[in-house]
Amino acid sequence: MKDKSDIGVIGLAVMGENLILNMASKGFTVSAFNRSTEKVERFVSSRAKDKTIKGCFSLEEFVNSLASPRKVMLMVKAGQAVDATIEQLIPLLDKGDIIIDGGNSQFEDSDRRTQYLSEKGLLYVGSGVSGGEEGALLGPSIMPGGSPDAWPAIKPIFQGISAKVNGDVPCCDWVGKGGAGHFVKMVHNGIEYGDMQLICEAYLLMRDMLGMSTDEMQQVFADWNQTELGSYLIEITADILAYKEDGQPLVEKILDTAGQKGTGKWTGVTALHLGTPLTLIGEAVFARCLSAIKEERVEASSKINGVTTVFNGDKAEFIAALKDALLASKMVSYAQGFALMKQASEDYDWDLNYGAIALMWRGGCIIRSVFLDDIKSAYDNNPEIKNLLMDDYFNKTVEAAQAGWRKVVAAAALSGISAPCLSSALSYFDGYRTENLPANLLQAQRDYFGAHTYERKDKARGEFFHTNWTGRGGDTASTTYDV
Repeated sequence: MKDKSDIGVIGLAVMGENLILNMASKGFTVSAFNRSTEKVERFVSSRAKDKTIKGCFSLEEFVNSLASPRKVMLMVKAGQAVDATIEQLIPLLDKGDIIIDGGNSQFEDSDRRTQYLSEKGLLYVGSGVSGGEEGALLGPSIMPGGSPDAWPAIKPIFQGISAKVNGDVPCCDWVGKGGAGHFVKMVHNGIEYGDMQLICEAYLLMRDMLGMSTDEMQQVFADWNQTELGSYLIEITADILAYKEDGQPLVEKILDTAGQKGTGKWTGVTALHLGTPLTLIGEAVFARCLSAIKEERVEASSKINGVTTVFNGDKAEFIAALKDALLASKMVSYAQGFALMKQASEDYDWDLNYGAIALMWRGGCIIRSVFLDDIKSAYDNNPEIKNLLMDDYFNKTVEAAQAGWRKVVAAAALSGISAPCLSSALSYFDGYRTENLPANLLQAQRDYFGAHTYERKDKARGEFFHTNWTGRGGDTASTTYDV
């Protein structure tokens, strides 16, 4: 073991421990510290025993154990705990040392911390890490951003421990300055919310409309995983449906209330701030909120009547249509997510590489799927493409899926089965491809009651007009602005 460690990790929860073990397995010497020193003692005497891992029992010991420039990775709860740990570290570090936040921090916090630590002569990296417990141990997707000068020092470690695809290409590359890394991870998590909800809606339609058994549904998801729908989330869904407890499917014993940690909500709120339509992910977040009011839903189910229908169609034909609906909706989710990153890159001057991001998500992370290679190809072919739905592959695939997609959404509505993400994805698709939306009437309404002005089809863009609709309002117009 080296006298000085290559990197140190603070925080010995599941992700922290597994990242340390991953680093050690790749030949790096790692120092480990936790505020509760009992965790350090337990870790070094069990999972870390006889590995190139040093347990430290004070911050001073921890910092002194690191080779220069010191690289300190924080795997602690996002928010105040990160700021508090940074303040404790600052007096112990030297100019050029690097602090890395590997948690799910808000990208604005990473922006702020990058600037703050720069003023103190330190380098900061806000890095998204995706893959869960297994990914952290065996190879996650890592999305670092922050101080560009920090990248050469951490690159060998981060790319060494990351997942690999297409031969030996690491699922890790520099994302951009400031909060770019955590922004990309936030969008990743938002897409994850959408993917999970879409799968759940497909499951609900098979269970409640088609009346399929858990074993039958398990086989469908296992079959889908061998197609262009192949992904980590489809794969684990098949595994979950196959799992039995006392001979019964465990999934049907789990209460239907979903939790969330906030990254999906952040994605939706950020999209609203940037004026980017992110409808599917927003619906996925609200679906979790709706699931949380379980008792209220139970009461409502006994008092509010909907429709009850019996499926009389061809089950195999509908499952094929459901596959098309799931694939097309999933493509809309990614199109919306990448459009949000494009808008953020322009607004925050990040110069994001979307093809590289797709490659980083190809392995190790929760949303890894087969068609991420197609996303990379789309941006390789046209780095300036405005929306993935404009790419030939995605355009043709979604168009081919339209008939089944519409059939499924209509059937869900007619059967009284909630399918918010499948429905909102189709609505976005139809809105995005519509040359003339009804916003002309909306803008007229705004001008009528608030003199907010409007543009005209027969005049140049950027020229605004106001009409005295009632004859009582005068000619004075309100300031034209966008929120």
